[in-house]
Amino acid sequence: MNLKNISIGFFLISTLSSCGQSVALLGPALTVGTTGNIMQASIQYGTNQAIKKETGKDALTYISDAVGEDQRKKKFNKEFVNLLEENIKKTRKQLDLPNQ
Repeated sequence: MNLKNISIGFFLISTLSSCGQSVALLGPALTVGTTGNIMQASIQYGTNQAIKKETGKDALTYISDAVGEDQRKKKFNKEFVNLLEENIKKTRKQLDLPNQ
């Protein structure tokens, strides 16, 4: 049993050590295995490679960054609008104008 575990460990270390390109094929291989659709898997792989070549990021990181940037812009806009509304209210109060 112990020799079996050591053999499996050496096999996993030798196959999984610093082979990022084969890991990149894991997603499309999983897609083919679960759906059986080779065309979908190849389009998925091609799209991911195109995004990585264009942006330098993988698809998940790129989408995550884009969503985060969008949320930051929305938060900034909301805070900016609140600041403007407060300043308008203060100005109207100082000028004795009714609030609208």
